[in-house]
Amino acid sequence: MQKYKRIWIGHSTSGGSFIVYLCYMILVTGGTGFLGSHLVCRLVKDGCKVRVLHRRTSDFSIFNRVAKYNHLTDPEINRFVDWEEADILDPYRLEEVVNDISVIYHCAGMVSFQPGDGKRLNKININGTANLINAALQSKVQNFCHVSSTAAIGRADHELIIDERVIWKNSNRNSRYAVSKYGAEREVWRGIAEGLNAVIVNPSIILGPGEVNSGSTRMIRVVDKGLYFYTPGSNGFVDVRDVVNIMIKLINGNIFNERFIISSENVTYKELFSYMAKYLHKPAPKFAANGFLSEITWRLEHARHYIFGSKPLITRETARTARVFYAYSNEKIRQAIDYQFIPIEKCIADSCRFYLADKNND
Repeated sequence: MQKYKRIWIGHSTSGGSFIVYLCYMILVTGGTGFLGSHLVCRLVKDGCKVRVLHRRTSDFSIFNRVAKYNHLTDPEINRFVDWEEADILDPYRLEEVVNDISVIYHCAGMVSFQPGDGKRLNKININGTANLINAALQSKVQNFCHVSSTAAIGRADHELIIDERVIWKNSNRNSRYAVSKYGAEREVWRGIAEGLNAVIVNPSIILGPGEVNSGSTRMIRVVDKGLYFYTPGSNGFVDVRDVVNIMIKLINGNIFNERFIISSENVTYKELFSYMAKYLHKPAPKFAANGFLSEITWRLEHARHYIFGSKPLITRETARTARVFYAYSNEKIRQAIDYQFIPIEKCIADSCRFYLADKNND
């Protein structure tokens, strides 16, 4: 992949043409989130110039922690990163920021399992993606990588190993978030049909070092405070560093018009929490949370959210999902780029090590 675009703009004093380099070749949306922050830091370490979209209200705390984990200095960030304020719901602004871009990594999106967030999920994840696809087509962007989710593959036949051949089925097992990500993928396929070189990645639950307060990594903090119960289900999990590596490999390898599940291992929640407890030097949870206890827990979390305004760790959708055994195949991506994933236990070990160091520095 080129890091700079060459454009002819005039003549030198000797009469020959001369070349200048347009630095902003790569655009990253969602660059202040967990995955986007790791991606931006990796691109900077590779010597790429990156334009990062952010909203006026964006919180840079995750990016700062991830940059710290990657040992990036402020001068390096200032040299290679251009922070561009824009909203993916503003199609005219997107046309401006995409104008000189050759590669787009679309990591932005809303994640929520709250009952009242369905319309906003669709607006941001579907309409926002449609706007970015339109801008990319208009500006003749060379390559586009869209970050979706295993949720967008569908879960109607959850008793089977899920791979890329599974066909989406409308089902009450699909969360509102899943529906919105499936809709976003349809916009990407539309872009592909209209000539865009695009690839879709479907990560499972993303874990990894560099964040401690939000998303799936927030589970580490919960285990550190003491966790006695585990849910009986399982899911696919993947290290954030694997997701970043694969996204870059797919773009650099010119692999397009495909979707790939990005998942390292299928792990039970009991195993996951036991790994966390091991590397936090805490007791592992011993008791399985049955359906009745899970239903009580999400209701208590909902009440706490209503009274105190705090974001609930568990919702009705996540509580019920955590009792189901989901399993994902990574065979397609491993064959496509001959990739070896980071084991989930090592992912947890590195994440806990960062968490404890960050905690001790507070």
